[in-house]
Amino acid sequence: MRLPDNTAGQRLDFVLSELTEHSRAHIQKMLKDGDIQLDQQTVKPSYRVFGGEHVTIPELIIQPTALQPEEIALDILFEDEYLLIVNKPVGMVVHPSHGHDSGTLVHALLHHCPDLPGINGVERPGIVHRLDKDTSGSLVVAKTEAAHHGLSQLFSTHDIQREYLAWCKGAPPWHEQRIESMIGRHPQHRQKMAVLSEHSKRGRWAITDARREQVFDSGFSRMRLTLHTGRTHQIRVHLAHEHIPVLGDAVYARAFTPAKHQPKILCDVLLALKRQALHAEVLGFIHPITGEPIRSQAPLPDDLQQLNNALQMVHDDIKYDGIV
Repeated sequence: MRLPDNTAGQRLDFVLSELTEHSRAHIQKMLKDGDIQLDQQTVKPSYRVFGGEHVTIPELIIQPTALQPEEIALDILFEDEYLLIVNKPVGMVVHPSHGHDSGTLVHALLHHCPDLPGINGVERPGIVHRLDKDTSGSLVVAKTEAAHHGLSQLFSTHDIQREYLAWCKGAPPWHEQRIESMIGRHPQHRQKMAVLSEHSKRGRWAITDARREQVFDSGFSRMRLTLHTGRTHQIRVHLAHEHIPVLGDAVYARAFTPAKHQPKILCDVLLALKRQALHAEVLGFIHPITGEPIRSQAPLPDDLQQLNNALQMVHDDIKYDGIV
C-alpha cells in the first residue's frame, strides 16, 4: 500500500486506521509487534508520515475466541446488521476479567451474534466502550469490523451524545456548569481515580457538562450529565469533587445512613439501594455505515425509578405541608 500524499504530517496509526478496516488499537499493536513495515522498516505508531511511503500490512484475520456463548436475555434498544444498542442491566460486567469469567455482556452477545468472534480481538468482540458493573443503561456494540472502526472514530472525536442521570447527596449552588479537570489514578489508592493538578503528567483531561435537573427538599438532587470525554469513573469523580457524590457510590462517597427524620418510604428505598445511582440514559450518534441519525433512550431500571418516586413523593409532601 502506498500512503496518499495528503496524509503528510499525520500519525501513522491514525492514517492506517483510516485507510483500512483495522481499528486504531489494532494498528498500534501490530506496529509495536513489528507486523507492519514502512519502506521495509519498523516504526512507532506516533511516526509522522511524509506521504508516498510504502506500507506492508497483514490482511485482516478474524481470530477465534475461546469464550463460550451463554444464553442470557438482552434488552435490545436498536439493532441492524452492523451494530446494536443494549440496555445493560445493573450488576452485569461488560467483558471478561479477573473474577468475571462468565455471565458477562460479551458472553451474551456471542450467543445473540455468532459472527462476533474476532471483532476487536479475542477477549472483547464488538466492544467499543463500557459501563461499570453497577451502572445501567445504553451501550453500543459493533457487529462488523467496519462498524467497530467507525464507532471507535466517533468516540475518539467525541461525536457521540452521551447523557447520564445521577441521583446525588446534596445539591450544587449552580444550575448548569461545565466541569473540566485532569483525571488520573489516585496517588495513594490505585483502585480509585482522582482529580489531579491540571499540570499533572499522570492524568488526562476530562470534560463533563452538568445540569441540576431537580433539587429535592429531602437533601438530594437529580443531575443530568453530558460526557465530552470518557475517562474511567469520570462522572462519579467529577460529582464527588463538586461535593455532590452519587448516592450508593461505595468508592467515591462516604458510607451513608438516612437521617432519622427522613420518612420511612425514603429510608427504605435508600437502604435498599445497592449500587451507585447512575444511569446511561441517552446514546446518540450518526450511524457510521448508513449515515442514519441514531438515538436510544434506556428506560430507568426499577431500583432507580423507585428511588426517584420516593424522593418526589417526599418532596411533594414537604412542599404541601409548607404551603399549609
